[in-house]
Amino acid sequence: MAEASPRSGAGRPARVGALVVGSGFGGSVAAYRLAEAGLSVVVLERGRAYPPGSFPRTPAELGRALWDPSEGLYGLFDVWRFRGCDSLVSSGLGGGSLIYANVLLRKEAHWFVTREELPGGGHESWPLTRADLDPHYDAVESVLRPVPYPVDAEPYARTPKTRALREAAGRAGLPWSPAPLAVSFAPRPGAPPAPGLPLADEPYGNLHGVPRGTCALTGECDLGCNNGAKNTLDHTYLSAARHRGADLRTGHQAVTVEPLDSGYRVGYVVHDTDGAGQPARTADLPRQYIDCDRLVLAAGAYGTVHLLLANRARLPGLGPALGTRFCGNGDLLTFLYGRRGTPVPRPDRGPVITGVVGEADGGSGRGHIVQDGGYPGFLNWLAEGVRLAGGAGRLAAVAAGLAMDHARGSPDSNLSGEIAALLGPGRGFPGVLPLLGVGRDVPDGVMGLRDGRLDIRWTTATSRAYYEGVRTTMRQLADAMGTGCLDNPAWWWRRVVTVHPVGGAPLGDRPEEAVCDPYGEVFGHPRLYVADAAALPGPVGVNPSLTIAALADRMCTRLLEDRPPRRAYRPAPAPSTALTFAEVMRGALADGPGLALRLTITLDDVDAFIDSPDHRAAVRGAVDCDPLGGRLPVREGWFNLFVPSGLPGRRRMLYLLHLDGPQGRPLTLTGRKEVGDDPGPDLWADTTTLAVEFHHGRHAPGEEPASAPLCSGVVRVGRLDFVRQLASMRATGAAPLAALARFGRFFAGELWGVYGPGR
Repeated sequence: MAEASPRSGAGRPARVGALVVGSGFGGSVAAYRLAEAGLSVVVLERGRAYPPGSFPRTPAELGRALWDPSEGLYGLFDVWRFRGCDSLVSSGLGGGSLIYANVLLRKEAHWFVTREELPGGGHESWPLTRADLDPHYDAVESVLRPVPYPVDAEPYARTPKTRALREAAGRAGLPWSPAPLAVSFAPRPGAPPAPGLPLADEPYGNLHGVPRGTCALTGECDLGCNNGAKNTLDHTYLSAARHRGADLRTGHQAVTVEPLDSGYRVGYVVHDTDGAGQPARTADLPRQYIDCDRLVLAAGAYGTVHLLLANRARLPGLGPALGTRFCGNGDLLTFLYGRRGTPVPRPDRGPVITGVVGEADGGSGRGHIVQDGGYPGFLNWLAEGVRLAGGAGRLAAVAAGLAMDHARGSPDSNLSGEIAALLGPGRGFPGVLPLLGVGRDVPDGVMGLRDGRLDIRWTTATSRAYYEGVRTTMRQLADAMGTGCLDNPAWWWRRVVTVHPVGGAPLGDRPEEAVCDPYGEVFGHPRLYVADAAALPGPVGVNPSLTIAALADRMCTRLLEDRPPRRAYRPAPAPSTALTFAEVMRGALADGPGLALRLTITLDDVDAFIDSPDHRAAVRGAVDCDPLGGRLPVREGWFNLFVPSGLPGRRRMLYLLHLDGPQGRPLTLTGRKEVGDDPGPDLWADTTTLAVEFHHGRHAPGEEPASAPLCSGVVRVGRLDFVRQLASMRATGAAPLAALARFGRFFAGELWGVYGPGR
């Protein structure tokens, strides 16, 4: 997807309304919001695009799937080593969403602290509250559509590591909940989940043009989803941004930033990410330029802070807070192993993360959560390759090189080349179950440059109480599971591995303590914004992706406030088809008197009815009930077809009718058909038998009645009335035959899901 430079010959650089550097959770949200508002938008992403099916899987592919252009590596994973931590981030269109574990959690309200004192001095302070972010959390979730891991449905209920962690948490007295995951488990919202089903494209299309499918439960989330089940940023925000005219340029890496009289000029280089992998020093590549009215930096905590530090002389006025407030968002990796004949549950079944244990503080007062981890079965080649002949030699060579760099005092903080050399062909990984801790370590790290490379001064020392609290929780879970608990070898040197680096250009109220104002605009540099993890003034306490995206959405709202309002783009509604049918049910009240319901049910839009999770239609007609006054007209009514009952494998049909009683007295009828496979042939009885109750007054759908029922009864659809019901079906609108066919397939499919063999 790399495109030609916007500069040709000796002419002036092209100018755009907004330039976004990076395509992760901040950059993709900004690209969409600004393009949707009518700005001309260009996105510069250093990595390449990864459509489903293109992520590395073989040892040879994984050995090249690292980012270090000086070694001829232009892959997905970017590995870093600093004095207090190692780190893994992503390079590709969609940023960290390509390799994250899909967890979208909101930051706890009480963790938006104000001037909270830190153990080593200084303070942590968030210049906004949870209430400020909640509307933007809502906006992001509406696009990425997180859903709880469906632990009460098959085959998900049998996920071994999910069950094991859930039961262990219960035995340890710790709270557990299914993780909210930006993963498509069902082919459409409201449909039953099932692995490997085809997904329909969104209205804004799919920039890859490659089919996607529901989650196949293979534990490959962190290596890139070749099934396309992850709702990653390339499938969502970036596809929507391109639909609105955004220009997405892969293989483009920003290297310089300088202010103009109005706006900014960005220098960038173009990497041959799809070429033969020739080594190329970024500093030696030809420099090209693009001008912009607004500049959004979203290259991740490492990329954005390095860009600002390297261009500090060009951006006078960047305050003393640049490079401060770094931490690893409390990341801690631990492994559970089998002991005393108790093996660990399989880590390769399900998504990488399925459940969350938390919130806890472990005695530190900082707070943390713990999540199950996973990895695909094919990674069994990894440790075996290190163990076999050649593995030890590769390990020794890499160790010697690192030692020599350290002795010279100029360590290379990018380890991608060394990791590629270490992996070799590889096989075999021991049977362990990862546990992932996330929380509130101490944000007292300082980022700077050393010989032009990014350098970070941060250790676990001031966060020691926090990490011991996380390890305590993990040991509790291991004991409750009957397994052993093994620290990540990095912890032997009190180092951690973080996949969530945050800070370096923090938000704040004053330029003496922050780089950006509470909306992400850089102090002293109008229309220059930071919209990624660098802007976080401290740890999020949970997986930070959703908070980064929500902050970017909030930033865009403020950025666009000085522009004339523009009506948001909405696609023209597709022609709809309505469906109506009559239903007659007869029976009696519990104390004997007769009862009849004569109803007409209307689906205004068959497609919308089927796609909606509550499958709701309108009802009109009348109810005949002599003890309550004779014929009672339906003023307003609702019918819900095949909604979950709360029990596995069962559905309900719900009726709610607002009736006009004698002298206009308001009454409400509620009705319920229980659809479930019990012993014996019961499909006909379940789908035709309605239990009803009458109540005084009105209550809305989903609202409990305020009083006990006046009376109750049972009505049924007779065989002749059922034939008349089928004959009454009428479809009108754009595609009546197709609508009838789709409704029939939906109805039959739901029944098969309840009563069919092998359900």
